[in-house]
Amino acid sequence: MVKNLQPMKLTVKNAEFYGYHGVKNEERTLGGKYQIDLELYYNARSAVISDDVSDSVNYEEAMYAVDEIFNAEEPYNLIETLCYDILTAIMERFPLVVKATVRVRKLHIPIGQVIGYVEAEQTISREG
Repeated sequence: MVKNLQPMKLTVKNAEFYGYHGVKNEERTLGGKYQIDLELYYNARSAVISDDVSDSVNYEEAMYAVDEIFNAEEPYNLIETLCYDILTAIMERFPLVVKATVRVRKLHIPIGQVIGYVEAEQTISREG
């Protein structure tokens, strides 16, 4: 019997979205590309044994949760707020998740410098 098995890490990388978030008028009218990463940690023992998605953290359902937040009626000014709201939605909807990290990358930023992207990252863990 394996002891001290650490939680499974399920990762979604570079999920692409187009949104109208930001402070500047250009961002709110023209929109821009975003990428979102999720790192979801959970006890996957039941899922591994059953090989059944209903015993796992379904990443398709997680992406639906991200989409609902990302495409809410009201746009976000800050990617930090967007990141936090995605993170809390994931934790609320997936009780199996014991720890999660969300990264939101804003691509093609309308400023006077050339940069690859701006990214907000936040991690949360359940107590106990």
